[in-house]
Amino acid sequence: MASTDTKPQLPNGNPKAFGRGLVQEFPFDEGYRNFNQESDASIIGSYGAWPTAIQTQLRKYQDYANGRPDAFLRYELPKLLDESREAAAQILRVPAETVVLVPNATAAFNVILRNLVWNPDGRDEILYFSTVYGGCGKTIDYIVDSNQSAGDRGSLVDSREIPLKYPFEDADALAGFEAAVAASRAEGKRPRLCTFDTVSSMPGIRFPFEALVKACRQHGILSLVDGAQGVGLIDLDLAALDPDFFFSNCHKWLFVPRGCAALYVPVRHQALIRSTVPTSHEYVSTKPRFNPLPPSKHSRFVSQFGFTGTVDMSPYLCVTDAVRWRRDVLGGEDKILQYIETLAREGGKRMAEMLGTEVLENSTGTLGRCGMTNVALPIQIAGDAAEGAAVRQWIQKTLIADYNSFVPLFLGDGKIWVRMSAQVYLEMEDFEWAGRTLLEISQRVAKGEHRGVSE
Repeated sequence: MASTDTKPQLPNGNPKAFGRGLVQEFPFDEGYRNFNQESDASIIGSYGAWPTAIQTQLRKYQDYANGRPDAFLRYELPKLLDESREAAAQILRVPAETVVLVPNATAAFNVILRNLVWNPDGRDEILYFSTVYGGCGKTIDYIVDSNQSAGDRGSLVDSREIPLKYPFEDADALAGFEAAVAASRAEGKRPRLCTFDTVSSMPGIRFPFEALVKACRQHGILSLVDGAQGVGLIDLDLAALDPDFFFSNCHKWLFVPRGCAALYVPVRHQALIRSTVPTSHEYVSTKPRFNPLPPSKHSRFVSQFGFTGTVDMSPYLCVTDAVRWRRDVLGGEDKILQYIETLAREGGKRMAEMLGTEVLENSTGTLGRCGMTNVALPIQIAGDAAEGAAVRQWIQKTLIADYNSFVPLFLGDGKIWVRMSAQVYLEMEDFEWAGRTLLEISQRVAKGEHRGVSE
């Protein structure tokens, strides 16, 4: 077995043209159309996609680990992890010492919330928007539920939801935040932390996260930015943004195999992260305990995340390769981000024209400043949530069975919406195909086919 001292290298070459010609670079089944690059554990067929070249790299790392397990895990893996953290840090524009790798965004969110120590007076509150990702919302619930104090004093920390209704303006999100802070303090509470997205999951829309980070700073509130959909989808400059905490999945848009996420904690807050989840050998305890790992040259924050138990860390190592592939094969981040945002905007507009419906957007066009778009189907759900859920499930299954494709759907404002992800291997013809296909499926729904009847 070869040593990773000679790291496998991806082929260099001139950047390739975007569009259908790039499909061959990905391991999709022949004829399959992928419109769901975004990853969401609640949606069948998600979790992103990565190029065949990156898949080859993944398997090489696994072979290295199996060929010389101790040599790899103890001495070679830490060096490769450093390279991947450097690559992630460069994309995020922050020092490598502030970035570690974790399995996914949910793990990152739990690391942060489970490490915070709440004040004993029970006045602390976590603020979050009604658009919060489900797993993060339930983590907040767990933090509140598990911090019950003795007697009738309730929990050491509570939560406060900030309601939003689509399509909201950026000013609405900021106004909601300000109102929640004012209400919290008026009730004698202490707004301690606020969490919000870069780009939300369902629907896929961009949040005014930059303005919200600034507003948190002005109020002395910790900002926890859920960038699960961030790196590889939108331009990020964390040095300029300066959030208190940030994380982003690399296996959604950056073409890294699942699961891998980057967690950013600035040096000023690293002392707050006392333990990984689960706790690693590098945890600093008052009791002396044997640590079987080789000595680390890194800070306690970084070293803790180097090994948290036996899992396949090969996806972490692919960050370096994915960033290089995007640069050498696709031409770099700026080119990629410009293409997918433009395709999402123009493709969504074209689909809405074909379907006779609308794109989910606000008056200033800020919700669509990313590589996703949301288009209404010509199907009305008159207040019957059960009927809407049944139609949604039927459409998604029918897309896979009859059309060899998939799109995530969601209900909102009495309508069924489709969320479309633009990617470098798609072009306008793909969006037009989706428009024709969804129009045909909508007509099948109108005939009652989803109920097993045909008119």
